[in-house]
Amino acid sequence: MSLQGKHIVLGITGSIAAYKSAHLIRLLIKKGAEVQIVITPAGKEFITPVTLSALSDRPVISEFFTSGDGTWHSHVDLGLWADLMIIAPATAATIGKMANGIADNMLITSYLSMKAPVFVAPAMDLDMYRHISTQRNIEKLKNDGAWIIDATEGELASHLEGKGRMEEPENIVAILEQFFSTRNNLLNKKIMITAGPTYERIDPVRFIGNFSSGKMGFALAEECSSRGAEVFLITGPTVLSVSHPNITRVNVESAVEMHDAAFNIFPQVDAAIFSAAVADYRPEKMSEEKIKRSEKEKFSLTLTSNPDIAASLGKIKEPYQLTIGFALETNNEEFNAIKKMEEKNFDFIVLNSLNDQGAGFGHDTNKVTILSRDGKKQSFSLKSKSEVAKDIIDTIFETTEARNKKLEV
Repeated sequence: MSLQGKHIVLGITGSIAAYKSAHLIRLLIKKGAEVQIVITPAGKEFITPVTLSALSDRPVISEFFTSGDGTWHSHVDLGLWADLMIIAPATAATIGKMANGIADNMLITSYLSMKAPVFVAPAMDLDMYRHISTQRNIEKLKNDGAWIIDATEGELASHLEGKGRMEEPENIVAILEQFFSTRNNLLNKKIMITAGPTYERIDPVRFIGNFSSGKMGFALAEECSSRGAEVFLITGPTVLSVSHPNITRVNVESAVEMHDAAFNIFPQVDAAIFSAAVADYRPEKMSEEKIKRSEKEKFSLTLTSNPDIAASLGKIKEPYQLTIGFALETNNEEFNAIKKMEEKNFDFIVLNSLNDQGAGFGHDTNKVTILSRDGKKQSFSLKSKSEVAKDIIDTIFETTEARNKKLEV
């Protein structure tokens, strides 16, 4: 694997571990990367910009303006130029500023403007690292989508139990190579994702709905698009927005509208992920006018079934198409999820339970188990939904690749 042609922004902060950055720069450039260094004022107390500039063959950026000629360094342009940003070493102070948006130096403003993935390699003493404030800030960064490099594990860590020391440069480079190798594993693929709730109108001002926020589906859309896929996101009503240019958003309101949009798009995609919380029923008749409150104690509403989008598409899917469903259960979770997978002809189903605190509707986190048609099961701990999206796509991709290799043999 190589980093040939990759644009990498390397942030250096005021840590004794800054000496490792020199070796990291050499390794990155040897792998073919172009490295732009951004250093904090405190970082310059540990390693000189002259040394860093000689290693990277680029002027080191530290201040907003160059002393002498007043040249302005655009953190926005830097965010657009980069394929990846890594802060190594990252002190407790810098991690705290990143987590809370305290943009008082060039490194933090560059981070806040960064369009590319961000990696963070913490470096501090054990007590500082274990302090609840530091751990809380690290969790904030993870929830914002940053990757934390744990020196203890030497890999992309989902749970931090490290000693606070900065990971060795050789391991950091290996992690970045691994990351880039998976970034394009969905290149030229087309994926349809359903997300959010559906609203089934009773009258012009009232509806039947649920508590789905759409966060899981939107996280999946961002993850798939970042790996090179062209994504069609069919979403019910939600306040969420998407940022990746590879995502085509299709807004719908009702289950029938989602059904029609899905049937229009499905024949042209390689995979479909059904993460929307589609209403099972809708009012048999919608009143054209607002229903006035009656003196009667009871109000009766007759419901009729909505079309089962996933089951209908499961009947017409081609052998090359993958379908992935979600099951939100409260009892007999695994049994019900497997039954749903079989009934709807899913290749995979993602199970989450309302019995797990922090999982399900409305949360920024989720805890899932991924089941496949060939009987495999993989469970994950409670994570941010952006991390869960990575786990889901990694698991599906790896399982599918292994299956295809067996078929080739």
